[in-house]
Order: sequence, then C-alpha cells, then structure tokens
Amino acid sequence: MIDSEGFRSNVGIVICNRQGQLLWAKRIGQSAWQFPQGGIKQSESVEEALFRELDEEVGLSQADVQILHQTEDWLHYRLPENFIRQHSDPLCIGQKQKWFLLSLEGDDSRVELGKTEKPEFDDWRWVNFWYPVDQVIEFKRDVYRKALQQLETPLSSYIGSPIINC
Repeated sequence: MIDSEGFRSNVGIVICNRQGQLLWAKRIGQSAWQFPQGGIKQSESVEEALFRELDEEVGLSQADVQILHQTEDWLHYRLPENFIRQHSDPLCIGQKQKWFLLSLEGDDSRVELGKTEKPEFDDWRWVNFWYPVDQVIEFKRDVYRKALQQLETPLSSYIGSPIINC
C-alpha cells in the first residue's frame, strides 16, 4: 500500500532474546544486513502483516513470539534517487513503518530462513542492541535509531536491566 505522499506502508520487526540481543539478518546473496521488514497489503491490519512477514522472512509463527511493544507513530525514510523505481505507478519514494519489538519465546532453532520459495535472508545472528544503527544501509539509519530509541525501555523492562551495548 502506497499512500498519497508516495510512502509504502510497512512493518519493521525487532526480535530479541532474554539477554537483550537482537536478531540481525543477512539479505540473501548480499553482504547487507537488516531487521526483517515487509509491506502491508491493502486487506491487512498492521498486526496481520507483522505475523505474515514474520513467517515469510524468518519462519516464526505468532506462537513463537510475544509482542513487547510497538512504535507509536509511523517512522518514515526516503529512498535514495537510484533506488526509486521511476516507472512504477504509483511511485514509491520511501517507506513508513510501524516497528514491533518481539521476544523469541522458544529455542533459536525455530528460526527458519528457507521456509518460503523465495527467501529474503540466508544468515542471521544475535547482535547487541545499538549495533544495527551503524551497520544498516545509510538511508535507513535514522529510522533504525528512532525505532530503537522507542523500543529500548520496553526491552530493558523485559530483560530486567538496562541495555548494555558491548
């Protein structure tokens, strides 16, 4: 779904473990890493898109996770000019995202990147909380920073201690 301003509605997914680490996934066939994310279809609610994308991208079901928090507002980023598909209609200039913090309630082995015919990721690992901000592609950094700022306190409450980034 692309809004009247040209932003595609999207969910961002931050999955944590009991140590406060975050699931960081590598785009298939690339050296680019990011959090799972995906578009919201016209007939879907934000939460329906969250659970569909969670299943498609990392093979987890609603039963594997618990929603700890969601960002209050839509967070926007613009695509660099060379990423914009100029001949698409409607034109998408970026994404607006609702971000969710999920806890992985089961074992790490539940993560299954190759569950779909066209997987988006081919590797994943646990990383420290603020690590992704400096590692994600540059045009997404501000959105990642804003999302993690909103998710830090709920994660601290979940793990029972402040976030320590080593």
